[in-house]
Amino acid sequence: MRRRAFVSACGAAAASFALPGCASLVTHPVTPVNGRASLPLAHYPDLVRAGGSLRVQPSGAAEPVYVLALGGGAYSALSPTCTHRGCTVEIEGAVLRCPCHGSTYDREGAVLVGPAQRPLTRYATTVVRDTLEIDLRSPS
Repeated sequence: MRRRAFVSACGAAAASFALPGCASLVTHPVTPVNGRASLPLAHYPDLVRAGGSLRVQPSGAAEPVYVLALGGGAYSALSPTCTHRGCTVEIEGAVLRCPCHGSTYDREGAVLVGPAQRPLTRYATTVVRDTLEIDLRSPS
């Protein structure tokens, strides 16, 4: 095999592993109305299945919000900021993990493994006529 063909093949192989990870980094812009973001579930198929997740960026907000499908029509909307030192947590299947110091949270934001002591900031969610509503006004 020639060097150029080998390098091209290696690059294509590396891209095939990296692209699925890049897809999870897509941020969907949303425009809140009266402090509430509305997500029609038909437009976000990742939220229809249990274990699905989405990252949305409300206009005017400093950080995105992770929206997680919990199953049975339940959802959580969480700040991605680790409560230990402020790093951005990553969604890893059933948990959210901080790459800086290893704090681990469940999909509802509760601390599973420290050093974090406090849960992730959570936003109230409700489903109204197949639309997920996220109340961004009063995080808990």
